[in-house]
Amino acid sequence: MLEDPALHDWVAKIDGFLRSLITLEGRGRSPPSCCQKCGITENTPTYRCLVCSGMGLVCSECMQTSHLDTPLHRIQKWNGTFFEKCTLKSLGLRIQLGHRTGERCYRPEQAKGNDFVILDLDAVHEVSLDFCGCGGTSMDHVEQLLERRLFPATVTQPKTAATFRLLEFFEVLQYESKISPFEVFTTISRLTDNTGLLEVKDRYPGLIRMVHEWRHLKLLKRSGRGHDPLRPASETQEGECALICPPCPHPGINMAEGWENEPIPTRYLHALNIGLDANFRLKRKAVSNDVADPGLSRGWAYFVWDFPFRAFLKPRDTEMEPKSTCSRHDAVNLADIRPGFGYAASGVGTVECTRHNMKRPCAVGDLQKGERYCNMDYFLVKSLAKSALKMFIISYDIACQWSLNLLDRIRKIDTTSPLLSPDCTIRFAVPKFHLPAHIPACRNKFAFMLTPGAGLGDGEAPERGWGEANPLGPATREMGPGTRRDTLDFNFGDYNWRKIIKLGSSLLKKLQTATALVSEQFITHAELEEGIKDKEEKIAEWMEALVAYEADPEKPNPYEFTVKHPTQHAVRRELADEENGAMGTGSDFSLSDAVSPSGLIAWGLDLEAEQRTVKRLSDQVWEHSQDRQLSRTQFRSNTLVRKVETWYRLLQLYIPGSALLRKRDSNVSISPFNLPLWLPSQIGSQVAFDHRLATIEYRLRVGQAHEALGTLRRYLQLRATLYDVKRRWLRGQGANTRGLKAIATVQGRITAARDEYRKARSALVSLGSLLKKTDVHKSFPELLDIHIQPMTEYSDGHGQTKKVLSWIWRMAGASEDMGTDYAADTVRVEWAKSRARVQRYEEEILLVKEEMRRTLRFFNWKQADWRKRWEAWGSVEISQEYAEGLRAYAERQATICRNLHDSFLKKWGGVDDMVAAAQAEIVNPELYYTRVGLSAEKMTDDSELPEVVDTEN
Repeated sequence: MLEDPALHDWVAKIDGFLRSLITLEGRGRSPPSCCQKCGITENTPTYRCLVCSGMGLVCSECMQTSHLDTPLHRIQKWNGTFFEKCTLKSLGLRIQLGHRTGERCYRPEQAKGNDFVILDLDAVHEVSLDFCGCGGTSMDHVEQLLERRLFPATVTQPKTAATFRLLEFFEVLQYESKISPFEVFTTISRLTDNTGLLEVKDRYPGLIRMVHEWRHLKLLKRSGRGHDPLRPASETQEGECALICPPCPHPGINMAEGWENEPIPTRYLHALNIGLDANFRLKRKAVSNDVADPGLSRGWAYFVWDFPFRAFLKPRDTEMEPKSTCSRHDAVNLADIRPGFGYAASGVGTVECTRHNMKRPCAVGDLQKGERYCNMDYFLVKSLAKSALKMFIISYDIACQWSLNLLDRIRKIDTTSPLLSPDCTIRFAVPKFHLPAHIPACRNKFAFMLTPGAGLGDGEAPERGWGEANPLGPATREMGPGTRRDTLDFNFGDYNWRKIIKLGSSLLKKLQTATALVSEQFITHAELEEGIKDKEEKIAEWMEALVAYEADPEKPNPYEFTVKHPTQHAVRRELADEENGAMGTGSDFSLSDAVSPSGLIAWGLDLEAEQRTVKRLSDQVWEHSQDRQLSRTQFRSNTLVRKVETWYRLLQLYIPGSALLRKRDSNVSISPFNLPLWLPSQIGSQVAFDHRLATIEYRLRVGQAHEALGTLRRYLQLRATLYDVKRRWLRGQGANTRGLKAIATVQGRITAARDEYRKARSALVSLGSLLKKTDVHKSFPELLDIHIQPMTEYSDGHGQTKKVLSWIWRMAGASEDMGTDYAADTVRVEWAKSRARVQRYEEEILLVKEEMRRTLRFFNWKQADWRKRWEAWGSVEISQEYAEGLRAYAERQATICRNLHDSFLKKWGGVDDMVAAAQAEIVNPELYYTRVGLSAEKMTDDSELPEVVDTEN
């Protein structure tokens, strides 16, 4: 049974459909005896048009006269047996330019060779075409073609043209599918003849040129360059043709008066959020050069002007990049590596608006060898060259390294950069996906969720943009430098336009997300504060430190732990010190001169780890294993057995009843790695023993559990980093095989850390029952496979800042057995991060509302700007038709802006009510509980409170 009912119904009708298609190969019902158009019996009806609807069979004269204004229709001729392809040219149809349809030119100028080729959506047409030579028009041949919506392949004696509709279709098709002109030309060639028996004129080189020129003209037209009476296209300024982001702040365009005087606490509302990133899939081979292929744009849109860019890079070609002092960042450590033989560019770098995912003007450029500072610095400076803003939030996956000495480097590029202004505020952040790969100090300093004014941004906009551009890689890497830059510029412009027309929905969705969850953040934070002892005094102290840090990042970071969690070695040292003190007071309960009680239990844990190692080795043995592997595994097993036997003898001194337990299992064949060690956690209440041994094991297991979790977290993030490195950098079978091998090694260590934690937790649960400890399950939750994920993965379909983070990243562990200092420090850090989450949600609501206002102001400004452009021609003498075209296009663009403004305004009509409802839930939490379907009484149980946190922290 097919899942699609309509398809199922169609299957039953297949024979009928097939019968109809075959019938259409003939002349149909009751073949006419005379032409169905003129009705003259002598005119044999043998022609039909495949495009005209309902024309029927007509004679040659009617076919010709009915297609005077549609000369590119495809026709067929009945040869007595079947329909064969035919052309209107063969019937004598000629296309006359320079006159209205049907008008006769008294001195027609035949196109050279009488074999003019027109490329259209469905065929490569060879036509008879005449230019006007009678003086009825002042237009030259090119202008006559353009008047008929035909774009010439050359401006001198044109013999090929493409229809506007073909160029318009390809333009949008290429933006959506990233198809190349070659596939389009091949398609229309096959539509012309799919047998290979006819010779189709090869006009592929001409199509490439026409597509390039067409899109460049549309770029100039849409940016208003054709409406400037004073400056020709050649005087276009850098970045002038780029589509700017409407919600981003643009002084003099969409910002309210007095924005410069915004108080410091809310100055972030007028901050520009931008992100830097590089893409190594958009390489370019060393084909052609800038002399042969300079391109049609000189930095007019998104790519920087290449000439001054290369002049800037030339003296810096031998500079070496500083190596990373944080985690292993390939962006830094591989910055001096060339792209490989045969490549002129290793990729491209960009600066994007991270709040709305749009490319910025003059913000994209080539990378010559890796992701060098000088390249990325130049893109940043050029992108902000015309900005008058006073605050910037800049994200970069290596911001911790790159931000050092940034202003000094900028001074060498542009001393007038707004980043160098004395009243400029700059905050740096690391995108959320990349942050976990950094060292803890960076994670707490450059986290978006801990950055004041960042709202719910994540800094990953460039990565999302690359997903759109990457399919262009195979085609653009074969292009010359200028054509490649222009092609990417065109695609970036379309990418921005699609973002602009969806702003009504995207901004509304952001606000819906923030308002739906802000009350939850407030309630969670309030409940956290309620559980803090002496909260007024402590919170005041913490708040003072937090405010000081936000004002001066050089102050102590309140998001960092100042007390480390206990480790096995630290616990062992503490136990050894305690035993040393006990020997001095005579309270030592050692029963062996060789091994103390703590030494015995610690040895047992070491044997347990050895058992896990032997088990992993045994699991790797199979029927085709070599003797070397078999002997090594057997040797480790024999050694383990001897160690366990020695352990048993010492254990019997401290726990005599263990001999009975061993005797009970003596008749069972057990593998060495499964031999029970009969630690206190395994004995439980089966036999009597000194519970001080259980206390020792409990303390050691706490350290073991924390160490295992730390190892698990570390390798999870290393695995995520390796996957990212493989995706972005590794190409080829050999490199990918090595990458997968490294990932497999890390995965093995993740599995080992998982098993160690589960063993430690199982022991803690058993010892907790024995020692009457009630918080073991809360302090050490069960570790399921779904919990084993890095910060950058999701357990459900929610967004990053909305999901319930796997508990392994939020393991507070403030149990009563871990020491007061660590527990208090844990609460302090969690309070600071909880407060930061509340602030980011509050900021997001204010930011989105301000972005909505700026978007509406932008469209008002833009429609007025288009009308001003038309009015600027008032004192210029131009033809009536040109004036009408100028006004029509300006009015059409202004109307689009007005319609977008009105559409967004209507869509955002309920915004104030949405925000008011969220504020009401904050004041009255019962409203929130009602909305999510829970009662306030039920929500008092912490285990059932849905915890919504940021995945960074």
